[in-house]
Amino acid sequence: MKIAVMGPGGVGGYFGARLAAAGNDVTFVGRGPHLEAMRTQGLKLDSEIGALNLKPVKVATAGNELAAADAVIFAVKLGDTESAAAQLRGLVRTGATVFSFQNGVESCERIGKVLGLDNVVAGVARINAQIAAPGVVKQGGKFASLEFGEADGKASPRCQALLAACGEAGIAATLSDDIKRSIWMKFVMLAPTAGMTALTRGPIGPVRSDPDSRQLLEAAVRETVAVGTAQGVNLKPADVDAAIAAIDAVPATMMASMCHDLLAGKPLEIAGLSGAVVRLGQDKGVPVPTHTFLTQALSLFAAGKPKV
Repeated sequence: MKIAVMGPGGVGGYFGARLAAAGNDVTFVGRGPHLEAMRTQGLKLDSEIGALNLKPVKVATAGNELAAADAVIFAVKLGDTESAAAQLRGLVRTGATVFSFQNGVESCERIGKVLGLDNVVAGVARINAQIAAPGVVKQGGKFASLEFGEADGKASPRCQALLAACGEAGIAATLSDDIKRSIWMKFVMLAPTAGMTALTRGPIGPVRSDPDSRQLLEAAVRETVAVGTAQGVNLKPADVDAAIAAIDAVPATMMASMCHDLLAGKPLEIAGLSGAVVRLGQDKGVPVPTHTFLTQALSLFAAGKPKV
């Protein structure tokens, strides 16, 4: 399978490397020292599931450098969505499907405005991974999976093709018959944990073990479920407890990618996480005081480390 990876970070780098190692024709589209290290030294996965040294690695600095692809793994940061999507117009014209594995719940609509919604398939990546050094992606824990599916829930040939490629690469992947619910169930966990680990500048363990910070965490989960329900997503009251139990089950050392970005002085995805809960909640008249607080508290760092 011919695959382009837009954004070879924790998600794109990890899953793209696994697909390439299995014999797929994978090109990583990125920028900066990470891409240059991949070009010259290859891509290393420092993974608890299984280490991998991929060399040589095919790279490009823009999607419009590629002549064709069957699938695009779209995993850029939310702030780069439209500019990255615009680079894919040529690939889409020649038949490529864009599989979005971004954070948040608005990705497909944003990409669809640039490329046409019929050319986009929504997906969910569940993995704890980030760039540890140029050319190195570090993955922690025993989970790394992909879930994706058509909006109508049917198993299309394009989804089945990527599913088969993932299976041959040893990637845990499934097709969803209700991908919107799947995306929101991740979001119900991600928006609260991203906000709270970024706010506290540390891992989830202390957040969930301290009674006061745990109250904020659980309130953020409840607010996210309430907003999703108001938006017409197939969520249930029991999903609150399920999400909290899932958060309790992740390693105590886990930090959301937004916390890693904050500590590195990089721009934050706050507008697409807690900020999205606030916007969507206001649209439906759902009070979201916790996410409002998280958005306001982290707004100073939204564009990266503030200049003094």
